[in-house]
Amino acid sequence: MNQTNGNSTIAFFGTPQFATVVLDELKAAGILPSLIITRPDRPKGRNLVMTSPEVAVWAWENGIEYVQPEKLDRNFIAGLRPRNFDLFLIVAYGKIVPKEIIDMPAHGTLNVHPSLLPRLRGASPIESAILLENKTGTTIMHIDEEMDHGPIVAQKKVVVPEWPPRASELEAILADESGKLLAKTIPAWIAGKITPRAQEHAKATYCKKIVKEDGLIDLSDDPEKNYRKIRAFDKWPRAHFFTERHGKKIRVTITDAILADGTLVVKRVIPEGKREMSYDDFLIGTSA
Repeated sequence: MNQTNGNSTIAFFGTPQFATVVLDELKAAGILPSLIITRPDRPKGRNLVMTSPEVAVWAWENGIEYVQPEKLDRNFIAGLRPRNFDLFLIVAYGKIVPKEIIDMPAHGTLNVHPSLLPRLRGASPIESAILLENKTGTTIMHIDEEMDHGPIVAQKKVVVPEWPPRASELEAILADESGKLLAKTIPAWIAGKITPRAQEHAKATYCKKIVKEDGLIDLSDDPEKNYRKIRAFDKWPRAHFFTERHGKKIRVTITDAILADGTLVVKRVIPEGKREMSYDDFLIGTSA
């Protein structure tokens, strides 16, 4: 099952959990890469334990050859070229792939981007959809040198039961839908049955990389804006505010809130150094 469409061979570039969900869908469709390229192990957690990326774990569990290059340099390229791959797939790899690599396969390189391109090009399409949009979807494009700029090979709007969703929920939905769409697209693409269409570049919007400071909210700010931030940053950096308790400035992370009649109602929080609690209990403690 490491081949599709006859003798076509595929290499897959990916790193986080999102990419493993896509790999699961490819596996279910009988389309497995013969090589997986992922990021090197990194220290993780408070104890800085060396931890493999989720895609490396997936490759090991599924018996797929994988490599974890620190750099996509000439030595790496020299190792790829003799294998004559038909197609490369890039799904949340987390590193820019050089043109020499993306042009290498016979059928080019396809990239999964979880937004309705040309909207939300960039590093944070899932969080930014929650912050800025009222709909989203996923796009498969034929990658070129510019960021999220290549022609569209396939695209699908994704229906989300509740908007705005939590980022963790939306990520799971989009990963699943992206995998299904990619599995459906690959055979037709390799067979030459798809003509990619250029993006409407004049309509492009962009999103930036999320940083820790983006999670800071002002409780007196626009309620919907704050609610969207709480939903968008449910994994990291977590929506939070600062207040004083017993003469000390502390950080309070918001874990749950609702928007009721245009008013933000905070339900649960994690005060710095404490366990999660109801916001009402926190306020009682604050006033004590």
